[in-house]
Parts: sequence; structure tokens; C-alpha cells
Amino acid sequence: MITQRRFTLALFALLSLFSLSACEEKEPGIGRYGMLDENTPDYAAVMFMNSIYHDKNINRALSLSSASMARMLRKYHSNRNVQRHIINLRYDEVTVSPQGSNRVGRNEFAEEATVTLFFSGFYGDDKIEDLRTVQLIQENGQWKVDRINPDHFM
Repeated sequence: MITQRRFTLALFALLSLFSLSACEEKEPGIGRYGMLDENTPDYAAVMFMNSIYHDKNINRALSLSSASMARMLRKYHSNRNVQRHIINLRYDEVTVSPQGSNRVGRNEFAEEATVTLFFSGFYGDDKIEDLRTVQLIQENGQWKVDRINPDHFM
């Protein structure tokens, strides 16, 4: 009788753990087909921009920033101000994707990287498409956004 009771309790605990883990929201993947690796500079750059354009505050962007970029972000306080003054692109709705690259090599041994991001979205009724070049540095094994440059050819 006791073993059957233990078995029933263990089964109930196992089923409740499965149901709770199924309720956890996963962040949608980014990049082509949502399969961009989390340890790449492209992923860090896209997550930084997504946090600027989609989050309510700049906290996640601060965690993805180098010390100098974090100082600039704190200076402007809000996402809208960062969009207007640092990135110089304002959107109501936007999708950010890394531009395909012909890079060959391994990023885990690099200390710096440059990623070109493609922005496509709407501000009011206007459709705006633009590029930004993001320079990243690797600190403690994580990629951090250091500088954002406008595309010189658009």
C-alpha cells in the first residue's frame, strides 16, 4: 500500500513538473529560420537592438553593452531617446536581422567583431529600411556592443 502511494505521488510530481515546464515561454529564435547561435556577435547585436525597440526599458540593452556604450545609454535614460540620439532611427514597429555575411573563421577566438544589421519597419505610415554597423567586443566570454555606426552608403 505504501509503495503504491509513493508511486502515485511520484507520478503526480513528475506530471506537474512537465506541465509547468511546458508553460514556460521561450524567446523566439532570431536570424534566418530562428537558428542563430547565442554565442555569436550577430546574436548579441540583434538582441541589443531588439531590446532597444521592443522592451519597456533599457536594462537588457545595458547588460549587452560595453562600459562606454552603457554610459551613453544611461545618459539618455529611455528607449525612445536611445533610438533618436544614439541609433538615429525611430520606429513604431521594426524587425532587425543580421545581414548575411561571408565571414569565414571562428568567432570564439576573436576579440572584436563588426556586424551589419538590416532594419525594416514603420514609423507612422512611412516604411523605413536602413542599415547600421555594430562594433562588438568580447568581455569575459560574452559579446558586448561597443559602437553603432550608420551605413555610409545609404
